[in-house]
Amino acid sequence: MFATWVGANANNGTWYIGGVLAACGFIAAMNVLVFSSALSYIFLSLIGFIGYKTGVSTMGISRASFGIRGSFLPSLINFTQFIGWTAVNTFIAATSVSYLLHDLVGLPLFGHAGGNTGMFLGIAVMSILHIISIVSGSRSVQLIERIGIILVFIFVVWESIVVFKTVSFSQISSWSVPTKLRMDIGTAIDTVAAFNLAWVTAGADFTRFTKKRSSSTVMPFIGALVGVLWFAFIGLVATISIAVASGAYDPNNSDPSSIASKLGLGIIALLVIVLTSMTANAVNLMAAGSALSNVFPRLSLKVSLWIVALLATLVTFIPMILGSFLDAFTVFLDYIGMVLGPIISIIIVDFYILKKKEYKVAELTKTNGIYWYRGGINWIAVITWVLGAILFFILQKLNFLNLTVGATFIDMLLSALIYLFLMKVTTKGND
Repeated sequence: MFATWVGANANNGTWYIGGVLAACGFIAAMNVLVFSSALSYIFLSLIGFIGYKTGVSTMGISRASFGIRGSFLPSLINFTQFIGWTAVNTFIAATSVSYLLHDLVGLPLFGHAGGNTGMFLGIAVMSILHIISIVSGSRSVQLIERIGIILVFIFVVWESIVVFKTVSFSQISSWSVPTKLRMDIGTAIDTVAAFNLAWVTAGADFTRFTKKRSSSTVMPFIGALVGVLWFAFIGLVATISIAVASGAYDPNNSDPSSIASKLGLGIIALLVIVLTSMTANAVNLMAAGSALSNVFPRLSLKVSLWIVALLATLVTFIPMILGSFLDAFTVFLDYIGMVLGPIISIIIVDFYILKKKEYKVAELTKTNGIYWYRGGINWIAVITWVLGAILFFILQKLNFLNLTVGATFIDMLLSALIYLFLMKVTTKGND
């Protein structure tokens, strides 16, 4: 479990998050990273324990709180977020391909005149590689993952050495962000929370196979925290080092490909980024395909995977339409915070408070059983989720929260209280 969750954060997206946080300055970014990640992964441990206790996946667990049919809601949301993460990793890797094409044949880089050609080719190449990895089967995916993680570890060590040869740690820690580009602390907390909460809804998928309580709670927490702190730190210091060395800071150049190019790491580094995107996306595509098959049982997993791969390819073009990957990524993270936070709160309150840490596993698939509610849907959970999503949107507009603690965790607390109150009231009414 420790290795699984370190590996979960050993990817391009984690580097990019670190680069984005550079807009807070080094000290503030590290404080945000530790606080928001640790709090997020407490929820990972809580979900992990439910998986250990029941032996059921996270979306299977959601049947107890949302209802057997109502669980299609979190399943569809999981489907969309994994599509989104596939697109994020694909875009980052496509950027690497465009840099390779620039170095090898002189094609313009994305953001410059004629730069879209390299990105189109990069997205096409990555989409083909993703399809090949899926069609090749699970053993090929496992092999790619093992090779990819080893290369990632080598790459981050290499990048760290190059960074600290370029600038000193004191220069990085004392660097000041240009005022007009500075990110508010609350916004940074929300950004990191959204990134980390995306893993929480997959927690029980892994811990349901554990045989010890500590393996389902302590190890995921430590592993995920170590992984995100380590890799985001690399992205953070690399981005700041480039700003210090060049005298100019552009938050749009926080992606690993731009960083690797500016640090002079060469073609090998760009190829590593491409490979690691394949390792991350093999899991994302499989998870999205499984979620789609769960909602539409008549679809075979193979057909679902082809649908997912096609949709992910189309979504990858969104940053090119918007003209900024950072803007598209920020919108995506806002979506995750808005829709995932309330779902996690509902599941946790339902299991730990309302059901006293006991689910009747056999009832999770039983029509007209105790988790059938009304027509297979617990409308209280659905209503709470809708209210939670609306509240997140409202809270994000409050300047006080943007400057301090952000909207995500406040929204999760309010969603938990709403669900608890409504369930208590309806239970008493039925009694």
